Amino acid sequence: MPDLTLHHLQVGQGERIIWLLEELSLPYTLTLYQRDPILSPPSLKALHPIGASPVLEDATFTPDAPLLLAESGAIAEYLVHKHGNGRLALPPSHPNYADYLYWFHFANATLQPSVVRRLTIRTTLPDPTPDAPQIKAVNQRLDNTLRYFDKRVAENTWLAGADFTIADIMTLMTFTAMRKFEPFDLSDYPGILAWLRRCTDRPAYRTALSKGDPELDIEDLITASGPSRFVPAVKK
Repeated sequence: MPDLTLHHLQVGQGERIIWLLEELSLPYTLTLYQRDPILSPPSLKALHPIGASPVLEDATFTPDAPLLLAESGAIAEYLVHKHGNGRLALPPSHPNYADYLYWFHFANATLQPSVVRRLTIRTTLPDPTPDAPQIKAVNQRLDNTLRYFDKRVAENTWLAGADFTIADIMTLMTFTAMRKFEPFDLSDYPGILAWLRRCTDRPAYRTALSKGDPELDIEDLITASGPSRFVPAVKK
């Protein structure tokens, strides 16, 4: 049996990996870390040279020197192919392989950067009014991205087509936990809202959230207006 430990910074990208582990029915130990006050605490930063999160620890093959792996995309592919017999991925022989590959990478290459760019501009401009050219530009870029995504999930049950894959798992977090830090409204994107419901109705997702982020409420996460804002813990 796999000997896996996942180190998860709560309200973050580790949500993807807990969900994946539940979908694959793999045994794992979960270690939770609270934000301090926004970023990783020292105990989590100490696990990885750049303080990345999540971090997967795999002692299956080398108990005395466990593998430490960061980057949620790399962890997802590693788990699927190393311990999951390829489940939740599509092989090159599959007709929808190109779609699967594209949307798997879309999460971190296009969607998430569009949101982060908006967050960065909004929080660094001295006067971030809606009419500011920089704000207009990042809002337009995000809207273009969301409309493109909305069309895909309105026309397909899952991102790769008929098959639920790690492309969906990689993408959901940008619409749930990430909106707690950078709100954006989804009222104009009914396809996305329906896809959010399909994802969060999966039993594995509900189990994952109850383990990794029990303070979060699914219905709050998937509202069109966005979930309640993240409030940093006050140190005593």
